[in-house]
Amino acid sequence: MNINRRHAVAALIAAGLLWGTTVPLSKLALEWLPPGWLTVARFGLAAVVLLAVARRGLKAAFTPAVLVSGALGYGGSVMVQNAGITRTSVTHAALLIGAVPMLVAVIAAVWHRTVARPVAWAGFAVSLLGVGLIAGGGGDGATLSGDGLVLVSLLISATVTVAQARLLPGRDPVAVTAVQFLAAALAALVVAVTTEGVPAIPAGPGPVLAVVTLAGFGTLLPFTLFAFGQSRVSAEVAGAFLNLEPLVGAIAGVLVFGNPFGAGQLAGGAAIMVGIALSSLPLLARGRSGSPRIAGGAGAASAGAPMAGTTGAGALIAAAAAADGLEDLVVPGCGNRHKPAWCWYAAWGLRGTSEAPG
Repeated sequence: MNINRRHAVAALIAAGLLWGTTVPLSKLALEWLPPGWLTVARFGLAAVVLLAVARRGLKAAFTPAVLVSGALGYGGSVMVQNAGITRTSVTHAALLIGAVPMLVAVIAAVWHRTVARPVAWAGFAVSLLGVGLIAGGGGDGATLSGDGLVLVSLLISATVTVAQARLLPGRDPVAVTAVQFLAAALAALVVAVTTEGVPAIPAGPGPVLAVVTLAGFGTLLPFTLFAFGQSRVSAEVAGAFLNLEPLVGAIAGVLVFGNPFGAGQLAGGAAIMVGIALSSLPLLARGRSGSPRIAGGAGAASAGAPMAGTTGAGALIAAAAAADGLEDLVVPGCGNRHKPAWCWYAAWGLRGTSEAPG
């Protein structure tokens, strides 16, 4: 393994581990801020940094569609997720979030009217079984209503993820993400002011530190690390490290929060991981048979799945598996099948070896 690849792998491992802290940090922060205000703080702080970094591309990114996608995909989904986290355990929430790639793949298959290979659908079914095992497992601090809210947040996020491919062509993906973060913070602010009132003074420094850490180390830093790592390895390699997120969150729930972890949670988490692996097999097989490999850039990490901690690479892999390869996904202006490489590179914000003609 050369030094560039070692650095890339180290960055991807760090990103996965940091994203795994988002649910535990949210649980701590919710001891001070209600769901709406926590969403405001998290994405407001992150937006300030990204807006400064992406100044040149902001004009093209400020469109109604991008703002709506941020308000719903980030703001709406994370507010609902935060509400669910207050009603369920850290372990349950973290393991359920592992089902996002499966949801994205199913929605992409239905939306684009594609037919996934049988092994991919088998993976979706296994992941869904895992979700059911976790939600039905109960346990201290976990409720069916809380698990249900987390699942609703995942559905919102997955739907916006699939729709987002149409927002990226011709725009800087970092600028798009900055505008989406801003829209998320503003939408959450409206909800927080009208429904939650003024947040209380924190009882101690712990929840405040959790909020700041969530914005910096749970959002911006892993975002940057994953962008660096994915720019040096293929998307299917980078996507494998996303499985660290639910596992780290579940372990933190057990060790830090004392959540029970019985046979049901173990079987459910394992089923979700196995399902993700099965649903990704068609794409991996294409890579082995000589299909174009994806050299992802920063856009892949910044412009994919809006769900907190789940990056675009995982959604890209899952959607490609459902569509039997990236070239079979619908790309505006390029037709539905047999598109040249520049079409799907541009549509997903990836740096490819081919560029658009002209």
